[in-house]
Amino acid sequence: MTLSRRHLIGAAALVPASLLAAPAIAQGQRHWTMVTSWPKGLPGPGVSADRLAARITALSGGALRVTVSPAGARVPPFGVFDAVALGTAQMGHTASVFWAGKTKVAPFFTAVPFGLTPVEHLSWIEMGGGQAAWDALYAPFGVKPFLGGNTGASMGGWFKDPVQTLADLSGRKMRIAGLGAEVMRSFGIAPVSVAPGEIASGLLSGLIDAAEFASPAADAGLGLDRAAKHYLYPGFHEPNGASEALVNRAEWEALPSALQAVVAAACREEHALGLAEAERASAEALSRLVAERGVILQPWPKEALAHGEAAWQDLLGELRARSDGAEASVIESWQAALVRASLWSKISAAPFLATRV
Repeated sequence: MTLSRRHLIGAAALVPASLLAAPAIAQGQRHWTMVTSWPKGLPGPGVSADRLAARITALSGGALRVTVSPAGARVPPFGVFDAVALGTAQMGHTASVFWAGKTKVAPFFTAVPFGLTPVEHLSWIEMGGGQAAWDALYAPFGVKPFLGGNTGASMGGWFKDPVQTLADLSGRKMRIAGLGAEVMRSFGIAPVSVAPGEIASGLLSGLIDAAEFASPAADAGLGLDRAAKHYLYPGFHEPNGASEALVNRAEWEALPSALQAVVAAACREEHALGLAEAERASAEALSRLVAERGVILQPWPKEALAHGEAAWQDLLGELRARSDGAEASVIESWQAALVRASLWSKISAAPFLATRV
């Protein structure tokens, strides 16, 4: 990553001179490994992981050097949380949607069906109590979470055959993660857990009949259009695509306050930059997929959207009934953010976007 003179001056302002001096760096340098759930260089989250590691290293003046270990190099894609919690790796880059088996409300920090948009989600985390709820949820595992990138709104998924009615979905095996997987069960779909880097091969081999991952840019990066051509929208199961940067809590608490500020600032920067990049890249990728690769855009049947929203409300009620402590606080905080955001979003963004030609 090329840094401008302005960026370097900004970095120096964040770190005490004692940390920037060459002898101090040599004597007190820290080296962290960041394990990820993504194939190396995957458009979207893989790029965010690389850029975040480089940014922490640069902003710290080399006092905290972060090296990226992509999925499978050191730990498997779904082993990132445990690796950070146990201290096998100091840092991870992944998505909370994978951790419902550890705490059932973890996916709220990536996305939930019919939930917050990327901007609404950011507002919840930064200004609506979401970060405090997230910290409390992960604290028992010894993990400190941050937002660390965003792939934007997801598409609805890739299907080998057209989906015209709700009945067309029944009996299909679909790669899907998080709470959206539970909603898909109500359609008669069987959710299958498949690591991101193995989705295309799973479709080609027949292990799965359909799949979702993220935005057009990230999906194209995985080559999903080689295995299926019917691309459904909208991604009601995942209207946001927040990645998370995880830090082992003991390592976090051992950092000087200046380096803690560097890590937090780098995560904030990457979340904003990742989302900006995702909006541009997905617009370009979607055009290419349709114009050059024969992908067929298809809206979800209206009955499927209505059925899905009803199924989500039932699931949300069950989650509330089964949650207490930190999990209940997450749901309460998220629900307040959704209510707060809804009126403004409905009268600002939605009517305006409807006027675009």
